[in-house]
Amino acid sequence: MNRFFVDKQNIVEDRHQIFIDDQDDIKHIEKVLRLKKGDCIEICDGQNMEYIAQIIVLTKKRIELKILEKGTAKTEPPIQVTLFQGIPKAGKMDVIIQKCTELGIRNIVPMMTERTVVQLKDQKAEEKKVERWQKIADEAAKQCKRGVIPQIGLPKAFEEAVGDAREFDLSVIPYEKEGAFGLKHVTETKQSLKKIAIFIGPEGGFEEQEIVRASKAGIIPVTLGPRILRTETAGFVALSILMYALGDLGGI
Repeated sequence: MNRFFVDKQNIVEDRHQIFIDDQDDIKHIEKVLRLKKGDCIEICDGQNMEYIAQIIVLTKKRIELKILEKGTAKTEPPIQVTLFQGIPKAGKMDVIIQKCTELGIRNIVPMMTERTVVQLKDQKAEEKKVERWQKIADEAAKQCKRGVIPQIGLPKAFEEAVGDAREFDLSVIPYEKEGAFGLKHVTETKQSLKKIAIFIGPEGGFEEQEIVRASKAGIIPVTLGPRILRTETAGFVALSILMYALGDLGGI
């Protein structure tokens, strides 16, 4: 069954009704899926509540649905992971956002580091880029039936991102020169981990002084193994390890 996200205000529970007014969603339902009155779809409020709803009115500007079932989404992991991603070149960020959304990421914050090549010209350019990235997260969340849409933040400087580490129960920074501590060791020595941050550098990785700065802020350098991973791979690997160790990958 196809899933769509709507704003909480579009759900009127006391009347058992849901309204879809997003034009892209309406076109997709009518023109691509060719759904009609009486068909059912999944609706999610983006805050971990989901509904089975039946189409009762379908027009070009608005779709009205009747709530048949309601429940808590079962697709969200028990940990909230934020990825601070050094902005890579070309379309690599698109892939990072899509795949991390599938794996269960909660937030992605683009990050400017010493070795970041991509330069966003001004705030308007930043906002336009982030708007496109958010759409990628939205579509990926629909496809993999997430209960929450990961939020893509505005780009931050490395120093500002490091300052955010205090908000997390655990913050890690994969580094090719770190050979002693891996994510498994770190997660086994920490308890009650709910909010975790991963810091990933762009192409070329982090400068040594950035690792020193991160360590002083309590961010733990870790190894992801003996091989050098690309920036678009490192985040997947770190997130997968965390989801397997603390989340919901791999079952029991």
